[in-house]
Amino acid sequence: MRTVQNLINAERQDARSGATSELIDPATGKVFGTAPLSSDEDVDTAYRAAAAAVPSWGAITPAERQRMLLRFADLVEARGDDLVAAESENTGKPLELTRTEELAVMVDQLRFFAGAARLLEGKSAGEYLAGHTSWVRREPIGVVGQITPWNYPMMMAVWKVGPALAAGNTLVLKPAETTPVTTVMLAELAAEVLPPGVFNVVCGDRATGQAVVAHPTPGLVSITGSTRAGSEVASTAALDLKRTHLELGGKAPVLVFPDADLAAAAEAIGIAGYFNAGQDCTAACRVLVHASVHDEFVQALVDWARDNARPGLADDADALFGPLNSRLQLDRVRGFLARMPGHATIALGGEQPGGALADGYFLEATVVTGLRQDDEMIQDEIFGPVITVQSFADDDEGLQKANDVQFGLASSVFTADHSRALRMSRALDFGCVWINTHIPLVAEMPHGGFKHSGHGKDLSMYGVEDYTRVKHVMSAIG
Repeated sequence: MRTVQNLINAERQDARSGATSELIDPATGKVFGTAPLSSDEDVDTAYRAAAAAVPSWGAITPAERQRMLLRFADLVEARGDDLVAAESENTGKPLELTRTEELAVMVDQLRFFAGAARLLEGKSAGEYLAGHTSWVRREPIGVVGQITPWNYPMMMAVWKVGPALAAGNTLVLKPAETTPVTTVMLAELAAEVLPPGVFNVVCGDRATGQAVVAHPTPGLVSITGSTRAGSEVASTAALDLKRTHLELGGKAPVLVFPDADLAAAAEAIGIAGYFNAGQDCTAACRVLVHASVHDEFVQALVDWARDNARPGLADDADALFGPLNSRLQLDRVRGFLARMPGHATIALGGEQPGGALADGYFLEATVVTGLRQDDEMIQDEIFGPVITVQSFADDDEGLQKANDVQFGLASSVFTADHSRALRMSRALDFGCVWINTHIPLVAEMPHGGFKHSGHGKDLSMYGVEDYTRVKHVMSAIG
């Protein structure tokens, strides 16, 4: 049995109350450990540690901060096998995919943020009023509170921690209740190179998260989670006029035009739709195909998914994805399928696999056709291995259907027509538009959405700047 503890002021601590929650391996349904259920008192202790560390951490030079973050990245890389094994145990993810698609990316992102620590700039000095010189300082906010989701526990921790630390902030981070293991492990590695109190982790449930947001200390709170959770965070933060950074849900449209390479599109969409069991806000979950090639594309997607999109256990090197995060999430996804309207059809999947996967929270790769624009499965985030396919008659109808959801995180276009791709990229109301691909991200480019997908950016210098404040300084001269 694994015992997870909070990490506060570089020290492992249980919740003051002694309360814990069970941790379940979603691939087997078995309990493998416990984690603290932190109270307001634990959160307050963590924020006191973070606040005490602000003067020293914020005062070090960018070069020193960079060196520490690079050492942190080196430790993550060196102890990657332990992190991957723990992440797989906590989430059920395939080991090899987690190593290649998550760990390697995380290390690269940490190194990017280390470099970004030396690039924060203010506006150049100038005399905008006679006899006075003005300049702009870009400063750390101070203490920030952060909440990460269960779909990518350690990678989303890096997305939060990296820019906050690069900008010179200290932090209190609460991981998702079901997946705290690797977040605490990352904090323990960081404690080997960062001053005490800079990176604190408190584990717990929704009440713990509410305490992290409501506490008076942080100047900004950041969450990656559902739109409902983001709305609750924004409402609570507004009572204290805290800034918010919200990366929320998605319902990514994928527009496939008749001139696209349908086989290549089916493969790219299948990978981007089923990876991580579809538990990704940017997943290629909502495909819109021109009516003239709709049936051909559906067959291509079904054929590809049947041969390649297989769930499996952690040591299954051929599995594309693992289980859903919990029994609750599996039941939620199956509920969408159970409520599917009569005019829709399951073209592939829709069932729980048996055999070695029978005890876990697995669901087959699923394709659903025949849905209408106002159906629940089109409008709401399913967050499972389910891809829906609709048809459209022309560019205008395709664009209208693509934009006709409350979310605005990610989208893509598959076409050989460069002019059409550019028109669509301008008109799609989403924070990211991919052309003839879907889901790749790089540390240098921003990630974040519009509408009910939230505001603020992860990754890139834009993400680092979100964790800063701007100060004008004016001096009389002569």
